[in-house]
Amino acid sequence: MFYLTTNIAALIIYLSAAGYLLTLLVKYQSLQQQWLFFLLSCATVLHGIGIYYQVVTPIGVDLTIVKAISLVIFSINSIVLISSLRKPLHSLFILLLPLSVIGVTLATFFHQHSSLIAPLNFGIGAHVILSIIAYSILAITSLQALLLYWQHNRLKKRQLTEIIKHLPPLQTMETLMFELLLVGVILLSGSVLLGALYIDDMFAQHLAHKTILSIIAWTIFSLLLWGRYQWGWRGNKAIHWTLSGYCILMLAYFGSKLVLEVILA
Repeated sequence: MFYLTTNIAALIIYLSAAGYLLTLLVKYQSLQQQWLFFLLSCATVLHGIGIYYQVVTPIGVDLTIVKAISLVIFSINSIVLISSLRKPLHSLFILLLPLSVIGVTLATFFHQHSSLIAPLNFGIGAHVILSIIAYSILAITSLQALLLYWQHNRLKKRQLTEIIKHLPPLQTMETLMFELLLVGVILLSGSVLLGALYIDDMFAQHLAHKTILSIIAWTIFSLLLWGRYQWGWRGNKAIHWTLSGYCILMLAYFGSKLVLEVILA
């Protein structure tokens, strides 16, 4: 099984990158972003190859919950790596590395019955791809919100740890969060629109909860953006709205899979 080799190689590199980052933080040394970027790029490429061979089969797409989680983490890592070339997003690796290790480990060693989806037409395929990208960007937004919340509390208590020193200023962190949120909402809007155009019945029994929860999450994110640009919402209010919307979106994407494939399996 080719995916086993690539997944294990990706896992080793993710662990090496996590160990490298932890060592720097413990020894109070400055972060060598180029070296970390190289390690994560190698791991992400191997991760992508592995998840491709796990998900894409001759008879359809096999997207169990652990493979879906691994696919989303791969998408998140790819977006953060590319975006970090222009934006100060390297601080997110503090949270992404443990998630990457967990995601690859589950996809490699936690075996489930196949959850095959028949080959998709162009419209449905575009809807699925756009949904994954939108979900990934909004996941990055929520991670940024968590870091912002932690950074704000530590600065307020004057607890300047080494990790805090590696983070961009609060205003930069908050601006990045809203930039990511705007992109995520635009893509989520496109995903919902494509679903309405190409899915025969978006409120069918097996899709109703996904549709309703996705629309609720979209509404929360949109209201937050409106509040930001109309009334200058920021700080804890913005963080709480972001995390609330993401939790609802996560239920929309993974709630039914968790119940059907894990709890009731």
